Amino acid sequence: MNAHKRKVTGVILAGGQSRRMGGGDKGLLELAGKPMLAHVIDRLRPQVGAMIVNANGDPARFKAFGLPVVADTIEGYVGPLAGVLAGMRWAAANVPDGEWIVTAAGDAPLLPHDLVSRLVCAVDSRPDAVALAQSQGELHPVIGLWPVALADDLEQELAAGVRKVLHWTDRHGTVPVPFAMARAGGVEVDPFFNANTPQELDQLRAALAKAAS
Repeated sequence: MNAHKRKVTGVILAGGQSRRMGGGDKGLLELAGKPMLAHVIDRLRPQVGAMIVNANGDPARFKAFGLPVVADTIEGYVGPLAGVLAGMRWAAANVPDGEWIVTAAGDAPLLPHDLVSRLVCAVDSRPDAVALAQSQGELHPVIGLWPVALADDLEQELAAGVRKVLHWTDRHGTVPVPFAMARAGGVEVDPFFNANTPQELDQLRAALAKAAS
């Protein structure tokens, strides 16, 4: 395992309430023959050392994936920053060499294979900064690299009512890391495409089916 992989813990954020999808766990919906979450795990696992799933409620529903399931340490579904904090706390307690966590949405199955290496390189000279993925000029606040050392600061800000990711990251330095479009089924797709609605999930299924044919 290379040095930066050992220092990075993968945290898959699967704690959203999926209202636009009709509720439930989006990551457990079928995509190209397996749960969407399995695609995310397959993409991220080779890039990190340890890996966990951040989700609230009964952890047994994720048992098949064989990963630790870590709930938010802040109650009340306060958003993705709570999942970031939970990941930081777990890494601090369980990964002695851990310096960062990298977060990814549980419904983003097309993650780039060089996601982590590029995020780490982007903050090489800025150890307190947060690197966030960017595509088509847009930042993806739930896909990024976060220094574990910022856990106490994040917890204080969450307690003070901060909920917007960029409101917090900008205090420490937000480093956008642009990624090119990916290809699936002969068409260009955003590598951070996430299915928020049944229609978007159908689009993704069609693109992957075409790519496999």
